[in-house]
Amino acid sequence: MAEEETQLEEGPVPVLKWDQGLFEQITRGFRFPPEWDARYPRQGQTAADAPPGYITLFEDLFLKGNFRLPAMEFMAHTLHYYGFHISQMSPPDMVRVRHFEFLCRSHRIEPSVEKFQVFYQLIRNIGFYSFGNRGSAKKILLNPPKSFHD
Repeated sequence: MAEEETQLEEGPVPVLKWDQGLFEQITRGFRFPPEWDARYPRQGQTAADAPPGYITLFEDLFLKGNFRLPAMEFMAHTLHYYGFHISQMSPPDMVRVRHFEFLCRSHRIEPSVEKFQVFYQLIRNIGFYSFGNRGSAKKILLNPPKSFHD
């Protein structure tokens, strides 16, 4: 088998718990320009309900995943290579991708998806994506976050 395959489990997308104050704090604190027209979702919407031309970004991506806009090129290359949207990536895996990029750059190595794949493999679960350590590869993030509770 040339490519590793993972079963995709499908299920309903859960309704999100939104906080308008936090939304406003993020859009101000991270200086979203007015032309981005960031919108607070309506009550009962899910991540899949973004209007045409819009994307859903989770607060944890910014607050715990260290995500910033505009995104770095390596993040864009990674998402494009694997063919999923940033709203489908978990915050702990945002940390993995950013950590990998920072390590490469600190050693004056240009990060690439091919280099990233030496250490991590793609895992899919109910339409969301994460990266697990690749079997025998040496760990480069010794204590990766498992999740962000509370």
